[in-house]
Amino acid sequence: MNYYSTNDYSSEMSFKEAVITGLPKDKGLFFPREIPTLGEDFFESLPSLTLPEIAFEVLQPYVSPDISPEELRKICGEVFHFPIPLVEVEKDIYALELFHGPTCAFKDVGARFMSRCLQLFAEPDRPVTVLVATSGDTGSAVANGFLGLDNIDVVVVYPQQGVSEIQEMQFTTLGQNTSAVGIEGTFDDCQALVKQAFSDEELNQKKNLSSANSINVARWLPQMVYYFHAWGQWKKQHPEATEITISVPSGNFGNLAAGLLAKQMGLPVTYFVAATNRNRMVPDYLETGHYAPAPSIATIANAMDVGNPNNFPRIQELYGHHLENLQKVVKGFWADDEEIKGTIKLVHQEKGYTLDPHGAIGYLSLRQLLPELKTPGIFLETAHPAKFKQSMEAVLGQEIELPEQLQAFLGKQKQVTDLPNDFAIFKLLLMQEHKEGTL
Repeated sequence: MNYYSTNDYSSEMSFKEAVITGLPKDKGLFFPREIPTLGEDFFESLPSLTLPEIAFEVLQPYVSPDISPEELRKICGEVFHFPIPLVEVEKDIYALELFHGPTCAFKDVGARFMSRCLQLFAEPDRPVTVLVATSGDTGSAVANGFLGLDNIDVVVVYPQQGVSEIQEMQFTTLGQNTSAVGIEGTFDDCQALVKQAFSDEELNQKKNLSSANSINVARWLPQMVYYFHAWGQWKKQHPEATEITISVPSGNFGNLAAGLLAKQMGLPVTYFVAATNRNRMVPDYLETGHYAPAPSIATIANAMDVGNPNNFPRIQELYGHHLENLQKVVKGFWADDEEIKGTIKLVHQEKGYTLDPHGAIGYLSLRQLLPELKTPGIFLETAHPAKFKQSMEAVLGQEIELPEQLQAFLGKQKQVTDLPNDFAIFKLLLMQEHKEGTL
């Protein structure tokens, strides 16, 4: 499979080149030249396939010939080794729990897949520096996914006041080949610094940069797998079912873009919901046709505090930049902090299920939209509630127990380089040689 830039259809790169490069020089996004469709036999067998088996079938066309079938099976086995259960919350509303991996967030899937790809592709005499901006879960997933890999350094860039304490601990205490940079600003500022780094010629001559945000195809594409897995589980429980709506809590919109790509491969999902917090640019666009990126607003659902979503051009590309075609499939929804808190409290009391702030938006969107859409619904539970321990305990008035994966980070020493929002200073830092836990 070859890939082109969303800003230049005539451009061409292999999967390997696209993964290593991360971002096209024209600041577009890599997009597959073709979208393969999966046959009826695959969908009939979905309920009985394991996650690694689904991943192999879905991803093989996108990585061939750069990754052999044998190598891909090995990677899929290593990445998809934790459960992703479909849990009934109430009649006709189910949660797809994506938080059972090493860092308790859905981004474990894409980060681990990308780390294996880059390890396979990295040249011994040219180390790769992976740059990743994070509003929370991406940083921990990427840092842990790449931890200890030879010939690869990871730099996590995050807003100093924009992530939860536990999220911060997960990527600032690791050392080894990982470093953390705290920026005085918002996630959008961090994202802008990373993008500028990729377009800086001097920096790219000295450093072999690659991106681990969902703009990288190796982070983005494997997210399709759990949509197929969800459909398989749904069909196992409801053999006669033909329609479903999936609500996707969305910040940078890579997760939704992956679901929509899965639909174009044949996944029979009727509708998707773009569920956001007060950073509502995409729901507003779906309603008005006017797309207006804006400075991000801080909310209780901090992983979605994105004012200029990186992956939205991929969604537009999937639908040929025709708003009407997109509106037929994607419904917009947003909620403010009080609605999110009220939903968490109500569902915990009435259903005995603990939503995290992001999943709460997905659940609430289904409660409000399903009567009109007339289908059952699945929402993505994208992170474990304990990753937002302080805010969750304030909402519920009781202690949230940490799972084993998160307990492991408590009491460790943070190693962070704090910087102002200034590219010249950031560039100077990146130009230095990496030392364990710092630059």
